[in-house]
Amino acid sequence: MELRQLRYFVTVADTLHFGRAAELLHLAQPAVSQQIRRLERELGAELFDRSPRHVRLTEAGEHFLPAARSVLAAEEHARSVINELVRPRQRTLRIGTSAGLGDHLDRLLDQLTGKSPELAVDLVSAPVQERLRQVAEGRLDAAFVRGGSQEQREQGPAGLRTVEVWRDPLVAALPARHPLAARPAVDLADLAGLRLALTPRRNHPSLVDLVVGACAAAGFEPLPSTGAGTLQDTLSAIGAGQSLWTVVYAAHARLLRGERVAFLPFRDADLALTTSLVVRATAPTPQVRLLLAACEASTSDDNDR
Repeated sequence: MELRQLRYFVTVADTLHFGRAAELLHLAQPAVSQQIRRLERELGAELFDRSPRHVRLTEAGEHFLPAARSVLAAEEHARSVINELVRPRQRTLRIGTSAGLGDHLDRLLDQLTGKSPELAVDLVSAPVQERLRQVAEGRLDAAFVRGGSQEQREQGPAGLRTVEVWRDPLVAALPARHPLAARPAVDLADLAGLRLALTPRRNHPSLVDLVVGACAAAGFEPLPSTGAGTLQDTLSAIGAGQSLWTVVYAAHARLLRGERVAFLPFRDADLALTTSLVVRATAPTPQVRLLLAACEASTSDDNDR
């Protein structure tokens, strides 16, 4: 069994398409199919159910997939250990980021630069399940996730560890020309007459459940908005004076400039989500230990503000 065969198998399992897997691997499709067949012959079991209309994992393939991911992650970890020894000045920390990290991310990068000026940092933006998969496969050193994410972790790959790093309070974003914007803070019930613009629950169940639940506790069901665009689209609509409100992480709001949108803390509700780092459950690399220390130091900076 060869590592490249495992890599080809995992890529086909992720895409369920031999052609797309070959593109991702920068190979011709017959080369990928040939290696998968060799792997299946060696294992004595078919890993994929192939038909003209679909490719699916067989039961054997479903059981083999997490083991194959673990082997590839171990390979990546072994490489990182050697790289740390022989090329200490070429270290790169690869972090999967979450939207709205705001000035938390600025302080974290400052801490990393201060602790290890020679360290290069790659920030990778991807959907949360893709971030978790890349951590499991060793393509990322760590990834940020938000909101407890028990549901996400249960659906994600095995072999990961979650470390809570900070709490992110939420603030209300509403039109700067609205009478409520003149207040230093708002009560949730004050917003009952405005339409609430939130991302669809499938994108961020923890956030949607938190906000809708808090509205129910405040005695009202939020009026839904008609659109479901990006946060920037929503803030533009709010800035244009539409009768809308949404929530933004306070750390993100501190980086947003402009006079069209007001960002106000909640006076009567503790609306906040926990941000965590997901890393592999194996012994942390020096880069990951440095990242965790930088997170702790940046949080101390935040508490001192």
